[in-house]
Amino acid sequence: MAILNNRLTTEQYEQNFSDIHPPFDSREAALVEANRCLFCYDAPCIKSCPTSINIPKFIKQITTDNVKGSAYTIFDSNIMGGGCSKVCPVEKLCEGSCVFNLLEEPPIPIAKLQRYSTEKAIEQKWPLFQRKPSTGRKVAVVGAGPAGLSCAHVLSREGIDVTIYEKEAKGGGLMTYGIAAYKVTPEFCEDEVNFITSLGGIDIKYGQELGKNVSLADLQANYDAVYMGIGVGVARQLDIPGEDLIGVEDAIRFIYDIREKGYPSIPVGDKVAVIGLGMTAIDAATQAKRLGAKEVTIVYRRTQAEMPSTEVELNLAKLDGCNIIWLASPKEIKGENGQVTQLICNVMELGVSDTSGRRSPVETGETITLNVDMVIKAAGQVPYEELVSRNQLNHWNGKVAIDSNCATNIPGVFAGGDCVNGGKEVVDAVQAGKDGARSILNFIKSKRAKE
Repeated sequence: MAILNNRLTTEQYEQNFSDIHPPFDSREAALVEANRCLFCYDAPCIKSCPTSINIPKFIKQITTDNVKGSAYTIFDSNIMGGGCSKVCPVEKLCEGSCVFNLLEEPPIPIAKLQRYSTEKAIEQKWPLFQRKPSTGRKVAVVGAGPAGLSCAHVLSREGIDVTIYEKEAKGGGLMTYGIAAYKVTPEFCEDEVNFITSLGGIDIKYGQELGKNVSLADLQANYDAVYMGIGVGVARQLDIPGEDLIGVEDAIRFIYDIREKGYPSIPVGDKVAVIGLGMTAIDAATQAKRLGAKEVTIVYRRTQAEMPSTEVELNLAKLDGCNIIWLASPKEIKGENGQVTQLICNVMELGVSDTSGRRSPVETGETITLNVDMVIKAAGQVPYEELVSRNQLNHWNGKVAIDSNCATNIPGVFAGGDCVNGGKEVVDAVQAGKDGARSILNFIKSKRAKE
């Protein structure tokens, strides 16, 4: 069994990785759905949105053909509202809270309507925001992901000059490098970043990594405040024998390479096993199938009731032909001549609930053997604990510790997003960036008063 690539035609790749959630095909189609909205008072959909977008308002604006106003309403609360309309798990957020669910009718397609307005704004480069005159104050943001970009945009609107230090060659963070290509394209991610920075007052320096090209001490010395939005990115290891065999890959690296190098150049096995069942695991599994893998099996140590992914994501994997093995945990990876050939899993059963409320899996003593030529590890990510410790930031197992004002233990240094919460949704990171920006504005105001 060998790792293969370039097994599909250009047309097949394009079809397999085409937009999984197509936009409305006409203005009329959007209006039909927008006019279904009941424009609820004290709308539950707003409460379910981490960025508190005024959803009934932006939908009402669509019904009156005020698409520009609709886009402003969305972006004013969530500057990455375009990307979020494609990747948010809306079934457990806004659309999951729609009152039509109680009436046993399909909920309003909020994400699709949000996409309708935001894509027009980004495509036509509408200048929806104007920044205030520069105050002369400067803030450094570490990381051009959703938290960093959101923080930078709020600050720049208030006249703060922002410099973002990003270790990659492109901005967008998880949106650009960590999500399946059929959900959001690299081209859209680039357009979204350009739309955000078109406000002015935001300079992104690429290829600048904290601890290598730039130090926290230097940023503190040269800026009025620093915002840490470094995310998480270190793949959690399985710590089992055979993890270093050829054909054993990290899911994040696998997805990153697909987006960075292109479909034909990414090796994929005939028989692939994916460890884990979060969103990243689903993205890795479905993309392996779409790259040409004949058989993809997802191995998860708990049951469907405990899985971190949504039902919609699980169904996507099933529709792509992925198999699911529940209550199985990797024990050992075997190989021949340095190449993976088998995955041995312990059969599990659920015991008592853990701290998260999910029931902890316990080994039964039985095992399952899978014949595979590729194993993709998607057991989660861990924070940059060594980097955080080296910069004397207080933390909990690598997650940066902040107070209610997003402030770290170092005066003038703030943080938010995945590096604080350990990894949530893009929309949560956007809100964290907004919260951090407001705290930084208050910090600068207080600093100015003392001068």
